[in-house]
Amino acid sequence: MIPLETISVFFAISVMMAMAPGPDNLFVLTQSAIHGRRTGFLVLLGLCTGLMGHTAMVAFGVAAIFQQSELAFNLLKAVGALYLCWLAWQAFTAQPADMSAQTESQRSAKALFLRGVVMNLTNPKVAIFFLAFLPQFAKPENGSLAIQILMLGALVIVATLLVFSAIAWGAGKIGDYMKRSVAAQTVLNRIAGTVFGALAIKLALADR
Repeated sequence: MIPLETISVFFAISVMMAMAPGPDNLFVLTQSAIHGRRTGFLVLLGLCTGLMGHTAMVAFGVAAIFQQSELAFNLLKAVGALYLCWLAWQAFTAQPADMSAQTESQRSAKALFLRGVVMNLTNPKVAIFFLAFLPQFAKPENGSLAIQILMLGALVIVATLLVFSAIAWGAGKIGDYMKRSVAAQTVLNRIAGTVFGALAIKLALADR
């Protein structure tokens, strides 16, 4: 069993990491601001599901492939960068009229959830980060390393849910006011497109 002191330190670090600007929280922020809190929360659930996948890959040794194989790393990186480019194109070409016509209730919960999953799982840097971060807090004397990794991953997910939920709520609140203006909607779309484009470039240039 992982000592309570280790759990406390690990959770505090996880919260601070969730608060630091990064691809995932920027993704939740822009989606919430443009499409509303419901969209942000559904995307967040998808991102956390992706974190479950990364945790499992570390626990069972799969994540090491992306650290050891340049081909696997670059292939996953390319998929992630292309996906972000597609999101950027959607944001830049979206019209305010399209946004008003498509309310939150009309959006597919499944599609929004999968958007978060794909965004997270196609970033090999997350897999490698988990591979470097989680094992530092898992010790053989505390029992099964795989179970410890899964427990630590669950703590990261809880921290992410807490911080990102606040981001989604706050950004959604601001977006509610901005949606009343066609010009503000256009600005939000341009900002989102720029963020996605920048994230795509950053991911495309990432090294192992």
